[in-house]
Amino acid sequence: MRLLYSIGIFLYGLLLRILAPFHAKAKLMVEGRKDWYSRMKQTVDSSQKHIWFHFASLGEFEQGRPVLEAVKNNYLDHKIIVTFYSPSGYEIRKNTALADYVFYLPYDTAQHARLFLDLINPSFAVFTKYEYWYYFFEGLHKRGIPLFLISAIFRPDQIFFQAYGTFFLKILSFVTYFFVQNEESVRLLKEYGIRNAGLAGDTRFDRVVDIPKNRRMISEISQFVGES
Repeated sequence: MRLLYSIGIFLYGLLLRILAPFHAKAKLMVEGRKDWYSRMKQTVDSSQKHIWFHFASLGEFEQGRPVLEAVKNNYLDHKIIVTFYSPSGYEIRKNTALADYVFYLPYDTAQHARLFLDLINPSFAVFTKYEYWYYFFEGLHKRGIPLFLISAIFRPDQIFFQAYGTFFLKILSFVTYFFVQNEESVRLLKEYGIRNAGLAGDTRFDRVVDIPKNRRMISEISQFVGES
């Protein structure tokens, strides 16, 4: 299944390159990832401490923004690296004051994950809601780097929980802790032997009305990471 997954990633990248001359979004995705390693190596100081946030798009950025703000305020000795999958996030938030560096996420291959993590070596990583990338998750896990999923939500019809979804269910095993939106997600994960999950709600609605909840989340993250 790893081979099929890798082939799928390759074909997807190839399709984007074919479409790029005719499709504005595909063009941005291709050009944004061009020479990504060289650009990151010239920009990122690998000797500094980093925290990595990844968002699929602008919507996920706004959803995870309260946690990003709290982490930035609590880890002043770290540089914040934000990556996006989609142009809708990168093009609008590439100059956000909440991050020291903003990049497109490279395609999910074993080599890309290794090179990326070698460069930034984050103290921990935070993903939001629906983004699950096998090689990046596996790379973090193998290096002992904590990985947190915030605003996660799970349903029985998702691929993780299908008879053919064993490979994708394994991706979830690389996550240190899931901060999920509802009790159904907690119960569903437990049914599949995943107990490192807790109810945290939807961070979009916590920014003003439930700041203490965000503080508790940061406190829990700090306990896993062992620093603050």
